[in-house]
Amino acid sequence: MEEFKGDKRSKAYRAYKAKFEEQQKEESKGLGDTIAKITKATGIEKVVKAVVGEDCGCDERKETLNKLFKYTNVECLTEDEYNRLDKYFARNTSTVDYLTQKNLLKIYNRVFSKNKMTSNCSSCVRRMVRDLRNVYENN
Repeated sequence: MEEFKGDKRSKAYRAYKAKFEEQQKEESKGLGDTIAKITKATGIEKVVKAVVGEDCGCDERKETLNKLFKYTNVECLTEDEYNRLDKYFARNTSTVDYLTQKNLLKIYNRVFSKNKMTSNCSSCVRRMVRDLRNVYENN
């Protein structure tokens, strides 16, 4: 029997991962990227380069600002995490029991590089679920 050598991930997960990676290319890594986008959109970048020249030091400043003021990095869901969230959100429930919260927290903590613990605070749990839904839906 011939061995299957194709991509074994589900079609839905492959589409999710491709969309996530595309969005990550456009995301600002830190303050430097944000300022660079603003100066480009407003035309300031062209003016500065026309006056000072191509090597105006903008790239170095951008990298320095990115290192000093780094934005939170969101990790891509694994296929297992994606499938677990898919099942959870398909249930369309407004309650989260203790075991479900623990499982969601495992995903949340890895994806957002956090170390949150289970909570009785309903707004905290809702916020965690909302953030996971945003990652799941690629928003």
